[in-house]
Amino acid sequence: MAEEFSESLTPPVSPFAADSQCDLAAARPPCFCCFEAIDDPTEALSSEGYVGRGSLKRLLLRLDPAPAEFETDTVEIFGFPWVTETALVESTKLLFGLFRQTFYKLETLVQSSSHDFGQAGNLHYESEDLRQQCVSFLQYVKVFLHRYLEPSLDAAPSHPYAQLEQRLPSALLEELFGITLLTGRLKDLPAGVQSAFSMQNRGKIFPPSWHLLHLHLDIRWSVLEILHVLGHRMQSQVVYAHQFVDLTGENLTDTSLFEEHLCSLLCDLTGLAMGKYSKVRPTETLSSDPFSCLCTKELWVLLMYLLEHRTKVLGTESFWSYVNSLLQPLVAGQPAPEQFAGLPTHCKDPLGFTWWLLTHLATLGQYSRSGTVHNEKHLEDNWTFVEGLLKITCNPKGGLTEEQVRMHVHCCLSLSLLWEPSTAAVSALWEYYSRNLNASFAVPWLGVSGLGSLCKTPLALLEQARSCCSPSGLRSPGHTQLYRSANSFNIFLRVLALCLGQDGAGGVPQRQIKGRIYSKFSSRKMQELSEGGLMNFLLLFLVVARQVELEDVASRACELLGFLPSNCPPAHRALVWRGQLSLLLLFQERGLDGGAQASWLASSFNETAKEFYNKTTEVSRRLALWGPLGSYLEGVAEVFETSSSLALSEEQLLSEGFDWLLPACRQSELNSVLGFLQIVLAQLRRVHQRSVQSAPAPAWAPAAASVIKERHLAVASALWAHFFPFLRSLRLSQTPPAQLADAAAGFTLLAFDLPSSAPQDLQPNPVQSIMHFFGWDDMVPPLLVTRYLPHVLQNSELVAALSGGSGAAAQGLSVRAWIRCVLQQHLHKNPDGTESKTARAVGEQLCELTRLVLRLPEVDGILQRAGLPSTTAATLEPTAALETFVKAVGGVYSGLQLLSERSAMVTRALDYIGDILKSVKPYVVSKNQGGMQLAYWTVGCIVKHWSPLLATSKAQQLLFRIVDGLLLPPKLPQQDKALRDSLPLYLQGLSVASSVSQSQGAGLKQQLRSVTRRYLDHFLPASPSLGIVANHPVLLAACEATPTVRGAALRRTIVEVLCESFLQFKSHAPPPRLASVLMFLLELLRRNGDTDLSLLTLPLPALLRCLMLVNEPTVRKTSTEALQLVVERCAAASTQRPCEPVVAALRSFVEENAGLYDRQVYGVLETVAVLDPSVVQALTPSLTLSLRNAEHKRGMGKNIALRSAYMKLLSLLGESGQAEISSLEDD
Repeated sequence: MAEEFSESLTPPVSPFAADSQCDLAAARPPCFCCFEAIDDPTEALSSEGYVGRGSLKRLLLRLDPAPAEFETDTVEIFGFPWVTETALVESTKLLFGLFRQTFYKLETLVQSSSHDFGQAGNLHYESEDLRQQCVSFLQYVKVFLHRYLEPSLDAAPSHPYAQLEQRLPSALLEELFGITLLTGRLKDLPAGVQSAFSMQNRGKIFPPSWHLLHLHLDIRWSVLEILHVLGHRMQSQVVYAHQFVDLTGENLTDTSLFEEHLCSLLCDLTGLAMGKYSKVRPTETLSSDPFSCLCTKELWVLLMYLLEHRTKVLGTESFWSYVNSLLQPLVAGQPAPEQFAGLPTHCKDPLGFTWWLLTHLATLGQYSRSGTVHNEKHLEDNWTFVEGLLKITCNPKGGLTEEQVRMHVHCCLSLSLLWEPSTAAVSALWEYYSRNLNASFAVPWLGVSGLGSLCKTPLALLEQARSCCSPSGLRSPGHTQLYRSANSFNIFLRVLALCLGQDGAGGVPQRQIKGRIYSKFSSRKMQELSEGGLMNFLLLFLVVARQVELEDVASRACELLGFLPSNCPPAHRALVWRGQLSLLLLFQERGLDGGAQASWLASSFNETAKEFYNKTTEVSRRLALWGPLGSYLEGVAEVFETSSSLALSEEQLLSEGFDWLLPACRQSELNSVLGFLQIVLAQLRRVHQRSVQSAPAPAWAPAAASVIKERHLAVASALWAHFFPFLRSLRLSQTPPAQLADAAAGFTLLAFDLPSSAPQDLQPNPVQSIMHFFGWDDMVPPLLVTRYLPHVLQNSELVAALSGGSGAAAQGLSVRAWIRCVLQQHLHKNPDGTESKTARAVGEQLCELTRLVLRLPEVDGILQRAGLPSTTAATLEPTAALETFVKAVGGVYSGLQLLSERSAMVTRALDYIGDILKSVKPYVVSKNQGGMQLAYWTVGCIVKHWSPLLATSKAQQLLFRIVDGLLLPPKLPQQDKALRDSLPLYLQGLSVASSVSQSQGAGLKQQLRSVTRRYLDHFLPASPSLGIVANHPVLLAACEATPTVRGAALRRTIVEVLCESFLQFKSHAPPPRLASVLMFLLELLRRNGDTDLSLLTLPLPALLRCLMLVNEPTVRKTSTEALQLVVERCAAASTQRPCEPVVAALRSFVEENAGLYDRQVYGVLETVAVLDPSVVQALTPSLTLSLRNAEHKRGMGKNIALRSAYMKLLSLLGESGQAEISSLEDD
């Protein structure tokens, strides 16, 4: 047939052409395709490829390559119809010639194609059609071999077709060899074609070069597939290429061609990977794969499955054997074997490339035969070769940098995750790291992110160990980015953990590895460890402890740490403690008692604390020692915080070292210790409450709860013994640490939860004893009280316990402490009155304390009875809330009827304020303006609103002390503003008290008069000033919009004091500041609408005398106005005319001054007569008699001048006056 078609490639016309059977086109065969699975997170292979379409699975199962294809009698190949069952036998050379012709067309199209975007679509479809023709032909060859090829049993068949059929395997082998020569090597493809691997256009329109490149891949795989099927169909008979042997004299068999083609393909794929590796940074080792595109990745998977299948079925070399043979010379720097000739010799890092390629090829073992990723293992491990790589990596003569080692170990970790971990690999790595434990393992160009950071806390150290024992998934970002976040030693620990974790029963591999680790540490080795080395040591043992026997590893670690010198640097000591505490955390995690480790650690802490306390220790040394001490506090706090039961000897960590540490701390250090103490106290209470609230212990284990309680008591006892005495010594400090109150509150709540744990000197009521120390004692500064009490009072259970029984007085003491804090809130302000940071803190804390105090049951009851809900009062600021409370107490007392209730209320009220003068005294000493105002105002409110209460026999003594101490001191304090603002409160309260007191009424009245007299004088201006007089505090105290009995009593007292002390004439001399006094009196009368005649007439004699004796215009004017006010008010208030009290006062005035100031008396009476003639008319008989007696006594007849003055007066009295004038004229 070859001769028949030697001149033309036109195939014969099929007899079936007329029937158009060839129109039944075959379905599109599988081919390499990489545009569908872009950015696929599942990393699945293409659904159109050989794996996705099931071609690989059918190949390995020896099934029909395309069971639904080529089922018709004819098939169209390269545009011509062919008889399906005979075409390959009869037209072998012709079909392969057409194949080459089509291939050449595609190559020509690649060479002639331009970058004209208008032609891109046409070129794509034309190229795709050419490629599909070639792929379809190759698919036909596979199907034909599977369906129709049978090994010939007849040595010399007679039928021509049988002869052709017998020669088909040899002819096919020659044609396949010709195809390999036609396509050449991938590495020899033009650069323009190879560039299609990195094509950025991910649409569905591709240039001809892309189709040609992927056709090359199709051909290479199809050749291997055809050779494999051929060998299977020939039942392992060797197929020779007879014509090739005859022409060249060289043997060419199906096996040799398969081997040669396979090796060249592996070599080319490896060369492509080398080119890609040159652009891969170490940080991208696992995120950048060696596959030029998804198709080359699929091709590797196909090769892997095919070679593994042939190994099992035919006993040929495995996939890893080929790969190892290819890579071994590259690593060793030797020439490549003959079968791998053409492998590029230029590689920037052969060892790194080998690790990289090997790791990514190993991940292909996770692909199933259907092309999806599973965690199942589909490929045997290659540890033997990897262990050889590790020996090169770990060779001390190799001089590899951390940058390289980290990448290699990272790859080793990936392989350990893929395969079963290798003990030999771990041993090789440990040999390396045991020699380099002090190394920094840093990659300079990575910066900070690449440094191995020292874990600052035990929990962080344990978390790092835990992360090493629980490596991230192979494809997770946590694993692929591990190069940046962990050094090579940390990555090795992950490999170690995987190896130790594979044998949970503690088998031989575990014991071997543990023994090798132990054997590398000696006394000398431990003393040579640097800080970083010690950190690596601790991390190593934590990883081992997590994976194997914890007690054994912890004991060995303690033993080795004991080899460290006693004078090791503080930083080393801090690391040792951190590691020990991490082990304790691990013990807790396992529910094991860590008493031995805790005891060892506490002993070391005690020694360091003593050195820290020692007065001979230099300051620099003490500063350095605080590093490990502070680290100990943080670590122990973590141990307590993470414990779920506190029943594993945690109390041993609270050792006597704290007795030395606390007194030696500076302020900042003390804050750290107190913060640690609060954490421990809170966790102890939390765990204890949880154990109490949990379900009761079963009957068969009654001792469990008691054992836990005993352990909690042990922890509590350690806290009471080593911390509380020091706290108590600080309570009277004027500048207590900020967290002292918090810690004290923690102890209070601990005493409430575990009262039996408190020391004997606090029994039998430890809660109240502590509250007395830190909250109720008047010596404790407000800064401490206002922060302490809110912590305690916000505990509703504790408040409920304080509300009854022996704790009933506790609420009153808390109220007293609150009142004292309100009074002393200005003590922490700056001298200029501005708020300091401390003052702001006190203010904020006082607001919270106010809210909680007003919610106390006792206080809430008082407010409710007074009609003031605590919810409303609690919204007020502290000073206003205190005023509200004081008013409420006074209101409740006034509403009580029973004597017993009133007596009990007096007792409670006195308990509330305690020795209030003692609370005020600091302001008097410091002369704090704001404080003085607050103090005087607060006590004034109490005096005013509690006046009936203070007038009782129980409280009178306090009232007298208030008056003597604040209002009548030997020296009048220079606090005019405080006195001026609050004096009305005192005067009003004293007035009421003096009127209701049964036993000391006279004494209180005398006190009231003394206070009035003193401050009338003190605030009265030397010269009359209406502005000053109008704001006189005594005047303000006496003024009322609506007159009341209490107000009238106070005004009576004030007027009496005025008349007795300020309006008394000495002979003819007027009293000092008379004008100011009269102005005060006038304002007093003017502002109050009193109608009591006895009160109104009190100042009348003094006013008459002023008018009679003083000619100063201001005095006369003011006196006249006052006199007018009195006379008119009396006239209006009197029910009869004339007003008898006024008449009596005038009669007395006339009698006192008759014979001496007769004419002046008449002048004064003239003024009165103008205002109210009736009162003067009542005096007319006595005045006339007095005149006549005076003339008779004089013995000189009528006194014309005096009579003239008298008649002038009478002329103002109307008819009765005229009648009296007539009578006088008749004399």
